[in-house]
Amino acid sequence: MNARLSMGLWGLAIVLSVGVAILSYRYVPQIGPLSPEVMANLFARPWLMLHAGAASTALLVGGFQALPAVRRRPALHRGLGLTYVAGCFVGGVAGFAMAFGTTAGPVAGWGFGILAVIWVYVTGQGWLAARARRIDAHRRWMIRSFALTFAAVTLRLYLPIGAMAGLEFAEIYRLNAWISWIPNLLLAEIYLRRRTMRGLQPA
Repeated sequence: MNARLSMGLWGLAIVLSVGVAILSYRYVPQIGPLSPEVMANLFARPWLMLHAGAASTALLVGGFQALPAVRRRPALHRGLGLTYVAGCFVGGVAGFAMAFGTTAGPVAGWGFGILAVIWVYVTGQGWLAARARRIDAHRRWMIRSFALTFAAVTLRLYLPIGAMAGLEFAEIYRLNAWISWIPNLLLAEIYLRRRTMRGLQPA
């Protein structure tokens, strides 16, 4: 993939992330159009407000961290990074709690619960790698982390696709609990593997 196409796709990912983050902040004060299925979660109070606020913040700032202009400014990169990590940790813990209260059944609960655990784990590994100055490992873990954060975007992209396919909301939601993040993580691993293989090739 050439550099221009890669930057174009990353720019699109940032635009989608910022858009979804801004729209999702409405769940913090709980104003505007709110999904009745989300509000029906047994543990929506207080976990929904925490999850929406923290995860939206992680989604809002996460994409910018990979931009060279940000990475060349250590103080900015560090500040946004700490904000991102805090958003992932709080959003992940709150998301894990909400997974047990979903009205879509145990299949959806397990999917979102596992996502929350892996999300917190890989983000924690990225944070620890940064503190140890293992920069390459830090970048690899954070690519995985943002792939999982981006599940908030892919989930919303799959909703209308499922509706057009004639699926009921509950069916779409159960599928989304898994397909919103597993393909993202697989794509991140493929990208990392290809980057590693390129690095091993002789000049």
